[in-house]
Amino acid sequence: QVQLVESAGGLVQPGGSLRLSCAASGFTLDDYSVGWFRHVPGKEREGVSCINRYTGTTYYADSVKGRVTISRDNAKNTVYLQMNSLKPQDTAVYYCAAGRGPFVCLATMTIGLYDNWGQGTQVTVSS
Repeated sequence: QVQLVESAGGLVQPGGSLRLSCAASGFTLDDYSVGWFRHVPGKEREGVSCINRYTGTTYYADSVKGRVTISRDNAKNTVYLQMNSLKPQDTAVYYCAAGRGPFVCLATMTIGLYDNWGQGTQVTVSS
């Protein structure tokens, strides 16, 4: 069964840090580019970061640049999203997603190019 499972998010104080993980089962995650998206009710799903399977290049939304790092551990079939200096506006449901092809992870993260999605995990930044 092809599956992506995000780690639990949680409640974090402003300025705090949180690392999300995205573990794959049923397929080799290294064969895919992987992205993290977030969604706030009433808004469109936003691409946060992605890592390109072909080039290793990483991309970040301007809203998180300098505060977020995406990485992958192929031995664990897992991709991570390290988030630092969290702000209340980072509050959202975070999803990881994987897709194949050279256009999946570029500066613009096209949602429709991602084939496999995790179930999402809530991250709340609040004091």
